[in-house]
Amino acid sequence: MPALPPAVSVIMPVLNEERHLRNSVRHILEQEYDGEMEVVIALGPSTDRTDEIAAELVRETASHERARVTTVPNPTGRTPAALNAAIKASRHPVVVRVDGHGMLSPNYIATAVRLLEETGAQNVGGIMHAEGENDWENAVAAAMTSKIGVGNAAFHTGGQAGPAETVYLGVFRREALERQGGYNEEFIRAQDWELNFRIRESGGAIWFSPELRVQYRPRPSVRALAKQYKDYGRWRHVVARYHSGSINLRYLAPPTAVCAIAAGIVAGAVLTPWGLVVPAGYLAAIAAGSVPAGKGLSLKARLQIPVALATMHMSWGYGFLTSPRSLAKKVIASRRPAAQPVEA
Repeated sequence: MPALPPAVSVIMPVLNEERHLRNSVRHILEQEYDGEMEVVIALGPSTDRTDEIAAELVRETASHERARVTTVPNPTGRTPAALNAAIKASRHPVVVRVDGHGMLSPNYIATAVRLLEETGAQNVGGIMHAEGENDWENAVAAAMTSKIGVGNAAFHTGGQAGPAETVYLGVFRREALERQGGYNEEFIRAQDWELNFRIRESGGAIWFSPELRVQYRPRPSVRALAKQYKDYGRWRHVVARYHSGSINLRYLAPPTAVCAIAAGIVAGAVLTPWGLVVPAGYLAAIAAGSVPAGKGLSLKARLQIPVALATMHMSWGYGFLTSPRSLAKKVIASRRPAAQPVEA
């Protein structure tokens, strides 16, 4: 009789996720995986029905032999604190991170466990497959999966399987998380990138595979998208200051664009109309890039793609440029001793 695959702990940080939580957990419980599973939901201070839905899921799975749902409190509401609390409350050798608005493909866990074994990686992950439920969300999804929107990030746009800087969410060997001391709770955002950087620094491999897909629901408004990407830029600059040498040209493109466009607008208003060539060129570029990105979408969704692209670029760049050094200094003060290298 073949041995069962390793038991898996699925950890979920949630805050105000009443819209998607039940569906997200359903996609976990219906995984095509023969091993034992547990789902640990870390509950932040939600103001909607998230806690009530989580309690229902706990009751509904209490008698399940193969997969049960449990919860742990996360009073801070911070994602890395939620992840660490869920890791501590879980017990299995493979740890799968899922967000409250992420929907795993049916064979996600089975494929990830196989890839951990085949590659020897410490963390494997795949594609953040953005899908919307209305015209605006479809526009954002198109922007997020377009190279003009996010550059060459494989977990957004796809690509060949192989070693990567980071991956979306991640399926970890528990020993790798324990060796690194879990997530750094000072990183309100970019905690995945920062943890994967530490894993790579200590000799571990991060592996990307397009076989792994997680359906992702985009932010439902321009304001929410702008806040999301401003936070991304703000915290990516913190990572750059915390881990010297971790920045590359792709991350510098949005702040450069913000500076160039602002300078062009000022020059056009004060000095010469030729200054407006830069912002006009940017608008023309995102309009042109929106055409292939919007293939198959409704006219209303296609018309909103340039808005989504500009919101993402400008918010990320603004967040990066305005990220305070004091924030980085606070994070650097929390620096832990380097983890021991992974043994070959």
